[in-house]
Amino acid sequence: MIRAVVRESWYRFRTTLRRRWAGYLTLVVLIGLVGGVALAAVAGARRTQSSFPAYLTSTHPSDLDMFTEFGPVTAIGYSAKVDEAVARVPYVKQAVDVIGFDGTLQVLGHHHGTGVAGEAPPALEGSTGSGAAYFSTDRVTVLQGRMADPARPDEIVMSSGAAAHYGLQLGSILRVAFFTDAQASQPNFSGYPGDEPHLIVPFKLVGIVEWSTQVVEDDDAALGNQIAVITPALTRQLETCCAYYSYVAFHLDDGLAHEAAVVSAVDKVIPNLGPVGGSSTNAPYVAKAERAIRPEAIALGVFGLIAALAALVISGQVISRLIRRNAEEGAILRALGAGPAMAMADGLSGVVGAIAAGSLLAVGVAVGLSPLAPIGPVRPVYPDIGVAFDWTVLGLGFLLFVVALTATALLVAYRVAPHRLAQRPDTPAPDPGWIRAAAAELPPSAVLGIRSALGGRAGRDAAPVRSALLGAAVAITVIVTSLTFASSLNALVSQPPLYGWNWDYALLAGFSAAENLPAAETAALLDHDPYVAHWAGVYFESANLDGQSVPVLAMSPGAAVSPSMLSGQALASPSQVVLGPATLASLHARVGGTVVAQTDGHTKVRLRIVGTATLPTIGGSGDPALAMGTGAVMATSLFSASDLNQQGSPIAGPMAVLITVTPGASHAAALRSLDHITATLNRSADGPIGGVVSALRPAEIANYRTVGATPALLAGVLAAGAIGALGLTLVASVRQRRRQFALLKALGFTQRQLAASVAWQSSVAAVVGVLVGVPVGIALGRWLWTLFSDGISAVPHPTVPIAAIAAVALGAVAFANLVSLIPGRIAARTRTSLLLRAE
Repeated sequence: MIRAVVRESWYRFRTTLRRRWAGYLTLVVLIGLVGGVALAAVAGARRTQSSFPAYLTSTHPSDLDMFTEFGPVTAIGYSAKVDEAVARVPYVKQAVDVIGFDGTLQVLGHHHGTGVAGEAPPALEGSTGSGAAYFSTDRVTVLQGRMADPARPDEIVMSSGAAAHYGLQLGSILRVAFFTDAQASQPNFSGYPGDEPHLIVPFKLVGIVEWSTQVVEDDDAALGNQIAVITPALTRQLETCCAYYSYVAFHLDDGLAHEAAVVSAVDKVIPNLGPVGGSSTNAPYVAKAERAIRPEAIALGVFGLIAALAALVISGQVISRLIRRNAEEGAILRALGAGPAMAMADGLSGVVGAIAAGSLLAVGVAVGLSPLAPIGPVRPVYPDIGVAFDWTVLGLGFLLFVVALTATALLVAYRVAPHRLAQRPDTPAPDPGWIRAAAAELPPSAVLGIRSALGGRAGRDAAPVRSALLGAAVAITVIVTSLTFASSLNALVSQPPLYGWNWDYALLAGFSAAENLPAAETAALLDHDPYVAHWAGVYFESANLDGQSVPVLAMSPGAAVSPSMLSGQALASPSQVVLGPATLASLHARVGGTVVAQTDGHTKVRLRIVGTATLPTIGGSGDPALAMGTGAVMATSLFSASDLNQQGSPIAGPMAVLITVTPGASHAAALRSLDHITATLNRSADGPIGGVVSALRPAEIANYRTVGATPALLAGVLAAGAIGALGLTLVASVRQRRRQFALLKALGFTQRQLAASVAWQSSVAAVVGVLVGVPVGIALGRWLWTLFSDGISAVPHPTVPIAAIAAVALGAVAFANLVSLIPGRIAARTRTSLLLRAE
């Protein structure tokens, strides 16, 4: 029997293809395009989330970096003997020397740059050997121009921030004087022209580059993360005479499996460098990058899932139309002796074939769109932006479309099988009471349209209106959800307190808050400034909490300025601690519980957790560094004087001051006043003061622009899909109700009334979609945003864009009427004599 059904179905497919090919092609194109976009978005989300590790691998990254010499401590900045001994440490596969010249150089001439207030001077570094840093190991990516010629001592490349700091463009010349370590260590050293330089180099800027720590970074890290790279040729000339510091980039056997052993062995070889020493890996940068990129990947993935849902709903409507259109022919086959299975299978072979072809096309479209990913900050440096095959997404997506849509086709075919339709009365279903009441007030065309939209008929004249209502409701829901999410994102970006910057400005110490401000003078100036309402001095430290190293924002308990609280209360006593949510979770603690804290200068002390806070990304030179959900707020008194003054400032004070402006005061005037305080401190302080900065955005917020377009794109695609689906449903409804239209026309309905009934049907579908979709979309958008903000440890503050949602509601009704024009024209031109011939 099955073989006979298959044989007859194949025969019917071949003989009816000339009449039905347009419907099949519509289904193939619809699944292929909308489904392909969905698969491409989900695959792109996965590619985006893994983009930074893929980029980092392409740079031949070192496994471990360790500071080895520092001129102010060791009297020289580079020692070949020390680095040769370091290279012989067990488990070291390759050791690459990196030499810095910050303290032994002087930029000559007057350069007007556009550097940011509080920014540390760019680091000027070089390396030698076959694995030279920036050229081979930890390779930089050239964004503009070219990489410097390793054999040319007069060429240089810089990060974009470093070039802006000096006011340079490609091809510009920067004259730099280099002095020997002996000259720079003299107490009366004043630089050129008082001292004769060892070498003056007229550098030509040949390239703008970006290195791995700059690809995804917060604003605070950018203040101290600019770099200029000289060539190996010049480094060889200067390393033995003029180095200020050096460190070694290690490639280790088995990665970081032997990190502790290598660090311990190197510590025995190198001199004690105090607080400037230590080791670092790429792990914190990878974690920060993946944390910052995650919102973009989530947004793109959600877009893909919603697009897949839209593809299933809209394709389901088309499948329903195609199968219902063939129902009358199935009745004829049944009358000619075909069994129920044969009659039900009529037309299914073509539909199932179109589903399979469309799903294959969706895979092809997804592959074709794959070069659009990854999105986000890694894209400009991504090593292989080309066609990609994510077989997990492509395979599962193909199966999803084939299985779900085939099941839909079987269900519809079963429901409209001739033997089942024959059992249904071909009479109108009873109208609800409100429609009967409206019939007395509304014109006949309106009543007909409302009945058609709400499924007021049964039998052979019934149209697939329920799918139209479902499609409209789904489309409005996801559009409103997207708008609510986008509005909440914009609110987060535009309101710094939501991401921990709970003040207006911060006055940073030198080298982007790596040094200290003079305590008494800073306090006196701020206390007498009329624009300063409140201020609090803070330090950036680290402590051991229950065995974990945690970055700390140290401040006085009860300070007038503090981070944004998420739960509990702010720091009010030295025996208390406030934690970031991620740190709280990693400690397996809870608000109201306790942790054991230990700092370098104190014994262990037990602290009570009194709250959680969104912490600002500031003081980023530490490792680990403060982040929105990572870190602790602790009392300054828990740290020793040496902890708080690691640079040995003669008049130690806070590393930064958090400032709120007097309510109603001009922020521009307040900033000018604070800049005047900075200038005053620079004239009297032992070292340079960094400057005043406004909100320093975390990496999650700094990269928000790549997320911002996704909700708009989502709304546009879904709106187009909803409009197309509504149009297809209206056409199907008109074609299926031709007998009804012909009868009404014979009874006196004009062409205008028939067209108006279709417009009413379309408008009712849109109104139902608005009434259901708007409240559900708002609730869903607020819920998703709360989950999202909790995930990045931001203050949850969902907002609802009332004006935009109202525009969507009005636009839905307007577009519904616009879409109804063609189906209405078809209804108006129904030929009475032809369709009523059988009557």
